[in-house]
Amino acid sequence: MGLTIALNRGRILRECLPLLASAGIEPVEDPGASRKLVLPSRAGDHRIVVVRGSDVPTYVEYGAADIGITGKDTLLEYGNSSSFYEMLDLKIAPCKLMTAVREGDSLGSGKIRVASKFNRISRKYFEGQGRQVSMIKLSGAMELAPLLNLADCIVDIVDTGNTLKANGLVALDTIADITSRLIVNRASMKTRFEEVQGLVVALREQVK
Repeated sequence: MGLTIALNRGRILRECLPLLASAGIEPVEDPGASRKLVLPSRAGDHRIVVVRGSDVPTYVEYGAADIGITGKDTLLEYGNSSSFYEMLDLKIAPCKLMTAVREGDSLGSGKIRVASKFNRISRKYFEGQGRQVSMIKLSGAMELAPLLNLADCIVDIVDTGNTLKANGLVALDTIADITSRLIVNRASMKTRFEEVQGLVVALREQVK
């Protein structure tokens, strides 16, 4: 059997498919239109597995997938893993991980309430500034938190900033610049070195 590649749904999936195609890996169906979660490749016996972005590192760490493609934000939130390598910055799906507040508001010097799905990154960032934080875990619609006085600020992915603006919020500080990364299971790197390295080299040629 060929390589199993775990891909992030949404924008990353759309933007990484042409890169994979350039390396000779194309799914038999369009993953964006198909309800199937496991798709074989047209040539060879590679498999593409479509999962939630936050699950990509888990599939790769535990060896269910040899390779994964997901955002740097996901990897930062997941934490350091001894079971996979971060091999390549694919330079696709660029965005920023930022703090944001309601327009006209500012963060005082006291303890602040921060709403985010990136609790690990957010806590580390604010505590690195010597700030006391109370983290509020949300999975979506982050912009509502300041509007309904659930939180003083949010930490979220910002692309154009239009969603923040439409909801009366403004971006403050950039925590990290985000692009999509290719990660490889450590065991696969040893046992399937030629296949893995061949794909890494082919992709690297496309993102110079």
